[in-house]
Amino acid sequence: MHAINPIKAATTLAILLGGWHLCWALFVATGVAQPLIDFVFWMHFIKPVYVVGSFDLAIAFLLIAVSAALGFVVGFVFSVLWNKVHVS
Repeated sequence: MHAINPIKAATTLAILLGGWHLCWALFVATGVAQPLIDFVFWMHFIKPVYVVGSFDLAIAFLLIAVSAALGFVVGFVFSVLWNKVHVS
């Protein structure tokens, strides 16, 4: 079994999580977020109780940065542990 490159795995997960939250920030900015979250809750038989706040660029940047940073750390740690367990 081949080793996973920790930097590549970390970068991939950082881009995935950061990108996901970038999409959410764009949904909030364009006014699509509230109908979307209402639909997702409805689809899961949950009565929507959350209200999406107004868009703030600084908060959006923080959301994306923190998500990407956590994705990087989780991807790195996962790949290192995977390599220790699965690669001889």
